Amino acid sequence: MKVTVTTLSDDIFVLDVIEDMELESFKALCEIESNVPVHEMVIAFNGLPLMNDKKSLKDHGIREGDVVILQHMHHSGAELNLHTFNGAIPMLDFSSIRVPGASNSRQPSASSSSSSSIARIQNPGKEDDPEMIRDMILANPDQLALLSQNNPKLASALLSGNLEKFSNVLKDQIKSREERTAQRLRMMNADPFDAEAQKFIAEDIRQKNIEANMKAAIEYNPETFGSVVMLYINCKVNGFPVKAFIDTGAETTIMSDACAERCHIMRLVDTRWAGIAHGIGTQRIIGRIHMVQIQIGNDHLTSSFTVLAEQSVDMLLGLDMLKRHQCCIDLKKNVLIIGTTGTETPFLAEGELPEWLSISGYTDASMYDVEDDEDKKGGPLRTLEDGSRDAKKQRRQDDRGGHSSSATSSRLGAIESTVFPQDPFTEETVKEIESLGFGRMHVIAELRRFHGDKAQATDSLFTKFRP
Repeated sequence: MKVTVTTLSDDIFVLDVIEDMELESFKALCEIESNVPVHEMVIAFNGLPLMNDKKSLKDHGIREGDVVILQHMHHSGAELNLHTFNGAIPMLDFSSIRVPGASNSRQPSASSSSSSSIARIQNPGKEDDPEMIRDMILANPDQLALLSQNNPKLASALLSGNLEKFSNVLKDQIKSREERTAQRLRMMNADPFDAEAQKFIAEDIRQKNIEANMKAAIEYNPETFGSVVMLYINCKVNGFPVKAFIDTGAETTIMSDACAERCHIMRLVDTRWAGIAHGIGTQRIIGRIHMVQIQIGNDHLTSSFTVLAEQSVDMLLGLDMLKRHQCCIDLKKNVLIIGTTGTETPFLAEGELPEWLSISGYTDASMYDVEDDEDKKGGPLRTLEDGSRDAKKQRRQDDRGGHSSSATSSRLGAIESTVFPQDPFTEETVKEIESLGFGRMHVIAELRRFHGDKAQATDSLFTKFRP
């Protein structure tokens, strides 16, 4: 059976033993792994020290997968002094246990550490200067993308352009981390057989196992941490080129109102099908186009479209279209196969994706629409590692949302309405054109299309959508 052994110095190892092994032999194995002499070693299980070295592990109640604590009892020359209490369990003196990171004075150490941490937060030094950290991250797109992935709350504050907001979020996270560190030291200084201390040790072991699992994944399976290029294909609608997003999770095929205008098919929209799409948020349905010809490769297929207002994706081929034409996604060949005709059309490479999706670090907009969470980890050295669990949970919820079209819009909408530092225009330019009566997402899309040229973007908007 396997028994996990942990020490107060955070060392963890697993021993493969038999249940009939005597405690004395088990300690000898622990000595090999931990370098702690047997005569200075105490094994604790379920909050109680195991004193009878001749009893087997089975007799002590240790079973497969159990966790025991190895404690190093320091003493000067004399044997460990065990005082009995009414002839019952011996009382152990834990005053000589050394706690890693703690000084000889235990309580003052914790309090002084906490006060110094608070002082450092209130008067941040150069290494904790929010403005310096902000400039450093903005100057490195890779760090910005990593921060957006792992700590969306801090990334949202960073991209807001408000230094005070970013500073407050950063300090709150630093303070939260310092408080958890101080709590950890207090628990390590407490009686190791206390019930609360045992819970803390168990949670600490669980977190270390998670960290070990993540490190192993980074070392042996690093590709799982990379971004995935979404599946787009080139097609034509009513003779106009469109990049269509393949989404097997979408119930229906949808098109944005802007794309319908470009393809000159808005005149075919049946407004009797208007309504509201509910899912992750809501989105207005303008209506439905009952039949339009789509050209994929040399094939001309027919499909219906649900037209949505302010939709980020130009066109999304849903399950209705894919099933009707018996389409097959072949990821080995990286092609979409039209089953009814046998035509194969390749998926677009990353460099061929729509321009707004090619911006480094902004392929998942859901990370910029995160509610405040006081439980995020902090600290300038850990900001790139924290918050990933909440971000991944939010993305899983997005993927499983009720109506796929509105879920896709929720994930992508923030990109179309956000001015990033890399954009060749400012928020003032966007507001100036918005005042002419155009939608914000359309304004930003045209400014990006014309690389920040305000005059060309305005002319294009007047041509497409005369207010």
